[in-house]
Amino acid sequence: MIYVGKWCNLTTMRILARLTNIIALRRRLPVAQFSTSSKRHAQFSYTQGAGTVPLRGVTVGRLLQEQTEKTPDREAVVFPAVGVRKTFAQLLEESDRLAAGLLSLGLKKGDRLGIWGPNTPEWVLAQYATARAGIILVNINPLYRSFELEHVLQMVECKAIISDVRFKDQDYYDILFQLIPEMASQKPGNLRSHILPSLKHVIMMGDDDHPGTWKFSDVMSAGSDEQRRSIVDLQDRLQFDEAINIQFTSGTTGFPKGATLSHHNIVNNAYFTGQILDYHNRETRICIPVPLYHCFGMVIGSLMMPNHGATCVFPSPGFDPSTALKAVQDERCTSLYGVPTMFIDMLNHPEFHSFDLSTLYTGVMAGSPCPIETMRQVIAKMHMDQVTVCYGTTENSPVTFQSHRDDVIEKRVSTVGHAHPHVEAKIIDDNGEIVPTGTPGELCTRGYIVMLGYWGDEDRTKEAILPDRWYLTGDQAVMDEDGFVRITGRIKDMIIRGGENVYPLEIEQILYTHPKIQDVQVVGVPDKRLGEQICACVILKDKQTATEEEIKEFCKEKVAKFKVPKYVQFVKEFPLTVTGKVQKFKIREEATRSLGLLHVT
Repeated sequence: MIYVGKWCNLTTMRILARLTNIIALRRRLPVAQFSTSSKRHAQFSYTQGAGTVPLRGVTVGRLLQEQTEKTPDREAVVFPAVGVRKTFAQLLEESDRLAAGLLSLGLKKGDRLGIWGPNTPEWVLAQYATARAGIILVNINPLYRSFELEHVLQMVECKAIISDVRFKDQDYYDILFQLIPEMASQKPGNLRSHILPSLKHVIMMGDDDHPGTWKFSDVMSAGSDEQRRSIVDLQDRLQFDEAINIQFTSGTTGFPKGATLSHHNIVNNAYFTGQILDYHNRETRICIPVPLYHCFGMVIGSLMMPNHGATCVFPSPGFDPSTALKAVQDERCTSLYGVPTMFIDMLNHPEFHSFDLSTLYTGVMAGSPCPIETMRQVIAKMHMDQVTVCYGTTENSPVTFQSHRDDVIEKRVSTVGHAHPHVEAKIIDDNGEIVPTGTPGELCTRGYIVMLGYWGDEDRTKEAILPDRWYLTGDQAVMDEDGFVRITGRIKDMIIRGGENVYPLEIEQILYTHPKIQDVQVVGVPDKRLGEQICACVILKDKQTATEEEIKEFCKEKVAKFKVPKYVQFVKEFPLTVTGKVQKFKIREEATRSLGLLHVT
């Protein structure tokens, strides 16, 4: 994203310049040069995914009901670690029970409900219960600390939150109690927090009682028969263009932004992703070790149940290579998802060859650039000869490009494939003009995929989405004459660490509050397993001393673990341009050299 504040005039000028140039360019170019097919031979870097199948005009809740009517007794979801299996009929019935329970607490259509925790059966129930009730589900990263949690709950004014008890080193109730100490003396459903005035209900998973909170099981049984009937009746009134989900992306201002998605966004994105994977023609069982809070798990994963009648298998609360491989074997999965790091860890598991993966034929590798050698090993050693690569952003629901199962191997391992059906894409230069094929530039997308906007943030929405609905990805890409796209870098300074997006300024803003730090720049440096690691380059104040561990410990108390820098370097100055702008690419190059990482690719 472009900075706001003192840069707002520059932002406005950039947008106007792009619009002017794009209009002028379109007037100059013959229409025939803009092919509507994903197979194309064109001079300019513009493509449109062929849409031979119409978009689906249906809500998530209605879609689940329709699929249940077709396959009521088919397994919909499996959580082998806790022994939970639900058929489509059970999933729909329990989702409506939870939806009715939420109505009994006073939640209504349009209210926001946060879900905070790893992959659990309660997470999936919350996803479909909120969709059935028209409540907007707010996905919260399970690794968030109190600083981040407070920000996102305030931003979208959550009326309720469903929280797990603990995950890894996270004690969720303790973090909530730090934010809302009033819970100690208040009854469930009657919270009055001076920090989070909109939050009225905290719902805890598990069987333990926690002061000031509801138990998840109690909410499941709280709804009346009349409220359950009202949930069924509501399906005829909910609109597919309405907001149903908010997912957070780290912001360049140092704080997460809430990408607001509609039923239409996520239903269709899951549908077409599944079609390319051939889910509509086969009985499909998907192993999903990626997190539900992320679009990868929730949209490309969970929404395959109502869209294609797929069975979704979630091996464990968090990723573990052994449990993922075992789930593929025991549940006879046909498809496997993961970011490249996950596939690397599974391929390098000491007992990899003892697992029977012969039922696999496809899957999705996404979340960060896919190493070519890793892709080749996945195809050769995991029986996934039809594996595909997906590329996109949360703001795009998320998939915009996907390789096809029958693409030649060279294209599948070196590009992100073609534009999705009904999706336009172009690559532009700094002036907003479409570049010739083979020329790098900024990738832009348009179509049903584009989010409604950033929740409550019109300025940043306008920075991301131009008036003609083109979304600026900030990613550098190259398009060939056949419409295949290769991502070559990031215009933004985003770091992708093992599939997690990390924006340097978010960490910098935290480190600026350290009493010993004068200035700091955070960059990504190469890492063989995770793709990138975080390096903080720090200038200390005069007469101050600090250690790497001290800086890391400071971060651990304030941000999620994956955002804590692995490396801390103390420097005297930063390279600057003539105008005083920090040259971040030079900092990255020097950090890579001094850390001895030049050999890492």
